[in-house]
Amino acid sequence: MRTTWKPWMGKVGRLAPPHLVIASVVSLALALGIAGCENVAGYSQPSLVRVIDASYIAPAVNFWVEGVLLGANLGEGTISNYGTVPAANSASVAVTAATATSPTSGNALVTSNVTLKAGMQHSIFLTDNGAAPTSYTVTVLEDNISSAVGHSTFRFLNQAPRTGAVDVYMVPAGTTLANTIPVATALPVGSTAETTFTSQSVIMVITPTGLVTPKYTSTALGLTGGEVYTVVIIDSQLTSNPPVNVVLVCDNTDNTKCTL
Repeated sequence: MRTTWKPWMGKVGRLAPPHLVIASVVSLALALGIAGCENVAGYSQPSLVRVIDASYIAPAVNFWVEGVLLGANLGEGTISNYGTVPAANSASVAVTAATATSPTSGNALVTSNVTLKAGMQHSIFLTDNGAAPTSYTVTVLEDNISSAVGHSTFRFLNQAPRTGAVDVYMVPAGTTLANTIPVATALPVGSTAETTFTSQSVIMVITPTGLVTPKYTSTALGLTGGEVYTVVIIDSQLTSNPPVNVVLVCDNTDNTKCTL
């Protein structure tokens, strides 16, 4: 089993007043069809991009990438389908109030410039930076497309500022939490951890660092191999036990790999 750590980096912006509009995301089928094209003279593969609202305090928002609306009226824990945008070394990203009709119509919550590689999958997500109640961070990460045969990969994004750092366990069937080694220890808010392990039935348990309770406990996850998941960890809104909830999303281009 291996675990790697990846820090989040991004730029900070200010809050603008929110309003709600109807959600709109770009078709995954269109994204995959275009991304399957080969490089030819005068043509470069686009980037596959999805957006994730992992902010604890942001209102409903629109995500704009290179002027393209990739997600509208998104709330906390929402993850869009993949869409296509041109590859760029400095692609513009704007997160606006949900009423905005363009990335420049009104004050943006946050803007940033990110690198989007040709033919690659990326996640762009909105998080709270903790500096002020109206400040946010935009981050881009490259996504794994598949895991090795007979193995499963999970990436954990800690966006639970009230809970703070967490420990993450993948408890095998027939094993207790006390006998399980954490796959992520003291994962700070605003950071990610990734782990790959032999596929099997496991239960995901998340606790505040150094504690056994309170804890989040998933149902049994029957893993068959080759699947890649992103787990967004967010504060529970109404309870302290469990301290967090999760948003689970499949990263595989082939969604048949994911059965959860």
